[in-house]
Amino acid sequence: MSGRPEVLFPLFAGLETLEGVGPKTAQTMVQAGVETPRDVLFGLPYAVIDRRKRDTIQGADLPTTLTVEVTVGPHRPPRNKGGAYRVHVEDSQADFQLVFFHARGDYLKKVLPEGSRRVISGKLELFDGMAQMVHPDYMLPLENACDIPEFEPVYHLTQGITQKTAYKAARSALSHAPELAEWIDPAQVTKQEWPDWATAVKAAHNPQGADDVASHAPARQRLAYDELFAHQMTLALARQRERKARGVVSVGTGALQSKVLASLPYKPTGAQMRAIDQIAADMASDARMNRLLQGDVGAGKTLVAFMALLVAVEAGGQGVMMAPTEILARQHLEGLRPLAEEAGIVLEILTGRDKGGERRNKLDALKKGDIQILVGTHAVFQNDVEFCDLRLAIVDEQHRFGVRQRMELSEKGRGADVLVMTATPIPRSLALAQYGDMDVSVLDEKPPGRKPIKTAVVSTDRMEEVITHLRRAIDEGRQCYWVCPLVDESEVSDLTAAEERFKRLRAILGDNVVGLVHGQMPPADKDAAMKAFQEGQTKVLVATTVIEVGVNVPNATIMVIERAEIFGLAQLHQLRGRVGRGVADSTCLLMYQPPLSEGGRKRLEVLRETEDGFRISETDLQMRGAGDLIGTAQSGLPKFRIADLERQAGLMAIAQTDARAFLAKDPKLSSDRGQAVRVLLWLMKQDQAIRLISVG
Repeated sequence: MSGRPEVLFPLFAGLETLEGVGPKTAQTMVQAGVETPRDVLFGLPYAVIDRRKRDTIQGADLPTTLTVEVTVGPHRPPRNKGGAYRVHVEDSQADFQLVFFHARGDYLKKVLPEGSRRVISGKLELFDGMAQMVHPDYMLPLENACDIPEFEPVYHLTQGITQKTAYKAARSALSHAPELAEWIDPAQVTKQEWPDWATAVKAAHNPQGADDVASHAPARQRLAYDELFAHQMTLALARQRERKARGVVSVGTGALQSKVLASLPYKPTGAQMRAIDQIAADMASDARMNRLLQGDVGAGKTLVAFMALLVAVEAGGQGVMMAPTEILARQHLEGLRPLAEEAGIVLEILTGRDKGGERRNKLDALKKGDIQILVGTHAVFQNDVEFCDLRLAIVDEQHRFGVRQRMELSEKGRGADVLVMTATPIPRSLALAQYGDMDVSVLDEKPPGRKPIKTAVVSTDRMEEVITHLRRAIDEGRQCYWVCPLVDESEVSDLTAAEERFKRLRAILGDNVVGLVHGQMPPADKDAAMKAFQEGQTKVLVATTVIEVGVNVPNATIMVIERAEIFGLAQLHQLRGRVGRGVADSTCLLMYQPPLSEGGRKRLEVLRETEDGFRISETDLQMRGAGDLIGTAQSGLPKFRIADLERQAGLMAIAQTDARAFLAKDPKLSSDRGQAVRVLLWLMKQDQAIRLISVG
């Protein structure tokens, strides 16, 4: 099937094929991103108005929208220019007024002749003790009363489109909606009691009460699932193509790994062992590994990564570990060095700082295979960097690394396995949306020996106490991070916040005790300030949020976060994870500016109660929504029209399992259900998937 299936043509026709949509309305709709009847169908109503007819307005709970049959009484034109035109009406038990502004009296006399019977529908309110309806939505003779829908769906409007136009367009689009063959697993449809696609769309646009516009209504769930399934199908096709690209088979002997494990002062956690086994199994298969290692702060990702690198070395190859910044690369080097010594292998670092002869020597050694594990920054991508036999590439901190870089890296080793590590625990539904093409290993246990961090929530009014507490800790030889917020988008003001705090702390604690790091500094100054803190020359580091994820200063045991209420939960959790890395007890002080909003209070309480990053991220998702959580602009998160990742998280997991299982059975989408899935991919505009199936 090379082009769009014919059955979908009506849904992808021009908007003017819809009733009530002329060229001008069509243009307005296109500007709002609604380009075809298909887009109209996917703009589901968000509320419903009950317009069932009642006998009387008597006893109604005002203000409310209602429909009632009335006898039209006298008209009262406005006394002065710009006043209201009123028409007195009465139903079987009560009377009220219809109110019109800028009205044309002759028109109203024609539509509402005195003494006639009419059905009126609109919003009734009390005004000065009198019930009145301003500009009713419907005023019809009895024989036309059936034009008023009993339940009227309410649509999100864009400027220039009225509810009436939206309603009419949706009705018309529904009449164009074809019957489509089922693409969802039949067992799933039966189990959930979902309607077929055409029935679901009709039901979603014809809600019979508030329950029908909720995300748990069967028709809505089904349509949400279609969207998630199409997305996961695209990711599964991409994954299938990735895995087809021949991987290298790397089978570890266990010789180096057992040396390292024997040298550890503690036993790895169950989660670490599980992850190591999953990775080793992937590396041993001939499909290319594309795995995400997701672990909370301090869950012991370094050990897992090193074991994976050892599998590559045991199999006679090389491994590379990449970090986004020089500081983090050096830190990986420090973390891995003692392990490499136990294993007796050659570990080197390559960054932008390596120049001239030294760089040439490293490149030679790498090409010969004398360097077994390389740690580096993106300098590893440069053309003159050649490996002897690269088996595994590990990328730290995913969000700095797009899919394209993952590809480039694995090209360096034809078919090298790829492992991506992230310290950001994201809820499962989002992980599946964002990394659905990858296999995921989760480290959800803390290794023994990590001490809990005491978290306290303190008002900024108690600043003096906090500083006194700080001075005592410094006298005891401890170190502290002091994080200042990014107050607004302009870089200038957060700079002042950090600089003011820096000056104030320096005045109180002494000149060479306090350091400063912020986003506007030249990188060399930033590195120098970080280094002074890492080496313990400065005791307090004032910083905007640039303190890198993963920076490791075991002697830092206090984290003060100013204006904690304006940070995201996940970010606060990440910052808190900078302390608690040594033997001493650690504290995190969340300082807020009163008064705290309800939401702000709740967020800070979650942090006080738990150190479980996954729980924190789930709460964050519920409170802030998916877009904010990972900053949709840069997240690569798809925009779903119907599916709600917060409330329908469970559906995403089912969609992934089903998409992968189905592709395993029918990799070319040639069965009947496979053909139906193709239609779905076109319907959902999954261009990437369509390219993959057209090529395949």
